[in-house]
Amino acid sequence: MLWTNKTNTVTTGKNSEQLAAHYLTQHGLLLQTCNFQNRRGEIDLVMTENDTWVFVEVKYRKNSHFGGAIAAVSIKKQQKIKQCAAFYLQQAGLNEYNTPCRFDVIAMQGDINNPEITWLKNAF
Repeated sequence: MLWTNKTNTVTTGKNSEQLAAHYLTQHGLLLQTCNFQNRRGEIDLVMTENDTWVFVEVKYRKNSHFGGAIAAVSIKKQQKIKQCAAFYLQQAGLNEYNTPCRFDVIAMQGDINNPEITWLKNAF
């Protein structure tokens, strides 16, 4: 049973990331990569909007118990994403100090097949 719950969580996570990528591309962003990982952490979506690199954290929650999707992006998680983004920029041959970038959150809540989507630009 525990394995099934883990599988469902992974599937839900992948589905929510695909939905977020589709949502953002419909709003003019270009997908660069999904699930960029290094030893410091993971970035769900790396996108560009014009000349700005956009690092996106995707959170899905079925309901608002325990604060909902937005509350799930803790300060510690934000720090890990920032460190991971600096590494990503370095690997891409970009200078993190001279490259326009921002950190967005896509928070989804409700039915996974038709969730309410909240896009927080420049969330942290």
